[in-house]
Amino acid sequence: MRSTFSLAAKTYIGESNGNFRHRKSMVTATRAEVITVPKQRSRPVFPELSIQGIPIADLHVQEIVQRQSQTYSMDKEGGRRKPQFCPSFLEEAYERCRNICAEYAKTFYLGTLLMTEERQKAIWAIYVWCRRTDELVDGPNSVYMSSEVLDRWEERLQDIFEGRPYDMLDAALTHTVFSFPLDIKPFRDMIEGMRMDTRKCRYQNFQELYLYCYYVAGTVGLMSVPVMGIAPDSLISAQSTYDAALYLGIGNQLTNILRDVGEDAMRGRVYLPQDELAQFGLGDNDVFSRKVTDQWREFMKEQITRARFYFNLAEEGASQLDKASRWPVWSSLLIYRNILDAIEDNDYDNLTKRAYVRRAKKLLMLPLAYSRSLSTSSLLSQQHKIFMIKKEEG
Repeated sequence: MRSTFSLAAKTYIGESNGNFRHRKSMVTATRAEVITVPKQRSRPVFPELSIQGIPIADLHVQEIVQRQSQTYSMDKEGGRRKPQFCPSFLEEAYERCRNICAEYAKTFYLGTLLMTEERQKAIWAIYVWCRRTDELVDGPNSVYMSSEVLDRWEERLQDIFEGRPYDMLDAALTHTVFSFPLDIKPFRDMIEGMRMDTRKCRYQNFQELYLYCYYVAGTVGLMSVPVMGIAPDSLISAQSTYDAALYLGIGNQLTNILRDVGEDAMRGRVYLPQDELAQFGLGDNDVFSRKVTDQWREFMKEQITRARFYFNLAEEGASQLDKASRWPVWSSLLIYRNILDAIEDNDYDNLTKRAYVRRAKKLLMLPLAYSRSLSTSSLLSQQHKIFMIKKEEG
């Protein structure tokens, strides 16, 4: 399955050096009078970005879905025995995960409170592992980062899945992976995304950037679906629900990248497709100069359109999750969409300004997200019924 789409079709007329050709003034002589036709300011016309993401098959998502959709006995699969933890120890482990999630992902945390207790704890444990993984590269101790550190972290992940946690937070994830049909591949892929961050600070095209977004964010969706559950009356296949979860991660990461362009530039990093920058007459120097030009605004408009495209793809799957699990997903989707709105409100200045959604506005979005989580399923059901009636009539 390929994710292919085109942004607004346009034709590029600029020079390769980023300057744009202007029509020369036309001079007409009549007798002794010279009439000069005023110069017409040519408006730059920018290129069509026909974008093709990484095929789902190349990411081996189907295999992940198959393994995570199995209903086998978790303590017998592969000869594994479910580790036994002291109840008070396990309770404290999950409580620590809850506190971390509540502190660093407040709105998402509030959304998890409608989930069953078992699912709440599992999502908190997954969130904490993802956060700890990300902090290896971006956290306060990132100066000590090396490939050896990530190798040891991956070995530690294997131990978690084999029932040998290293610390209390690991124990919460160990209990989770023995309670839900979680596959290790998305977790390993996220670590691979961290490796990319240590050796790569430029992305030549969108395909390279898409792969990075999958590793560091799309994987979170794949980890979460088995815990959140798919509604028994879902109108789409399990594969489509997983694809939508992956697309939500892609949209979120693309939004993070657009929000943090200025901050990343200060670290010498540019997470924008190099070939697309060039198509708009831009380059790294334009990013580092932190000057917002008309070319930059046009470039940002197209990048924002792309991110919204992936959020639109994610909507269908968000509506097919278990009813109690939809609220945090819809909260995330709506809030990240509003970050894109904030970039537009800042006149596309993400070079010197960081777009964000105020806490009060986030809280106001929670009722809307809750409403969407309840209503969209019935709307899709009505659409499905209409489709089936037309099919029978045809």
